[in-house]
Amino acid sequence: MRASSVFPVPAQGGRPLFEWRWVDRNLDEIFERLGEHVTLTAAALAIGLVVSIGVSVVSLRRRWFYALALGTAGSLYVIPSLGAFAVLVPFTGLTSFTTAVIPLATYTLLILIRNIVTGVEQVPKEVREAAIGMGFTRARLLWQVELPLALPVVIAGLRVAAVTTIGLVTVTSMLGKGGLGYFIRNGIQTATPNPTSIIVGVVLSVVLAVVVDLLLWLGGRALAPWSRKAASR
Repeated sequence: MRASSVFPVPAQGGRPLFEWRWVDRNLDEIFERLGEHVTLTAAALAIGLVVSIGVSVVSLRRRWFYALALGTAGSLYVIPSLGAFAVLVPFTGLTSFTTAVIPLATYTLLILIRNIVTGVEQVPKEVREAAIGMGFTRARLLWQVELPLALPVVIAGLRVAAVTTIGLVTVTSMLGKGGLGYFIRNGIQTATPNPTSIIVGVVLSVVLAVVVDLLLWLGGRALAPWSRKAASR
């Protein structure tokens, strides 16, 4: 079978749909950009999770604060990503890691805060009463009983936030911090569009999202085995 029948070559000097030689030549950069994509995603999720846990703890004690937190997180969530980056550039610089991570982290807040609070609220009342009867303080009840039991719901939110963040990281290529988005941007902006570069960026972003989602799912099952047993009943 001819290669052109698998990867058709456009006429008049166009580039093939996919060039393995291009992949081979740029393999080191592909791994570098993949590592950058993972780093940005992990940093944004870590910051978002820490902030969300803190906000959720306050929200569980002050119900009025929960409405305020969700409203603020929702407002941040609807801000276009390029607009958020543009606002930060004068303060943190165009190519700064901080400029890329802060908006990415804020987009996780709405999902994570809602799931953490919902997960804690779904803890059975009799479990709380039993813990209080055993002498658990309010703080100990939250950290040792409620949050562990809420873990499946929290992991579910983290999975959604992770996949969303992986997609948004590609946009940071406009800042020179785009991870795999670098290949998508370069493939489009070259004098002769490079389909291989675009395909590599898109496919690896999708694969990364699937792998991370699977790892979080497996992690959730390992950390909360009781949820697996309950689902099988």
